[in-house]
Amino acid sequence: MRQILVVTSAVLLGACAGGQAIRTSQNTIMVSAGAAPACGPEGAARVAAHTAAIETIRAGYTSYIISAGQASNNIRVTQAPGQVHTQGTVTYGGGYGTYQQRSTYVPGPTIVSGRHSQALAVTMFNPGDAGAEQAVDARQVLGPDWQEKVRNGIRTCL
Repeated sequence: MRQILVVTSAVLLGACAGGQAIRTSQNTIMVSAGAAPACGPEGAARVAAHTAAIETIRAGYTSYIISAGQASNNIRVTQAPGQVHTQGTVTYGGGYGTYQQRSTYVPGPTIVSGRHSQALAVTMFNPGDAGAEQAVDARQVLGPDWQEKVRNGIRTCL
């Protein structure tokens, strides 16, 4: 049981969050992002927005508009079986015996599993494109270390 928990923890920590994009036309992409339960739905949304910004820059555009989005999760909390510990004492006196016992239930570990998911439809723009004046600047979304994020991608909820 202990080995299962260690392996599960390592897998969850190693894959906290991530996103990917599929190009659907010259200037549109579909972004899919997922985040660990601890990140919450907000973390998955931030990962999706950052993935949209990264993929916009990688595709040679400067800004984007999110035209549609969808969120879901399959988070589950499971209580593993526990154990009952019983202690007792027997006292003999005058031909009679008494027995006292105390049972204590110790619950098993709580296991949180599943992921928060976010999907976005994104339209990308360059300066001068129709609608570009309403678009969000991808570099501003990513912040001052935008080049590193474009190079390495997103692996944690932000």
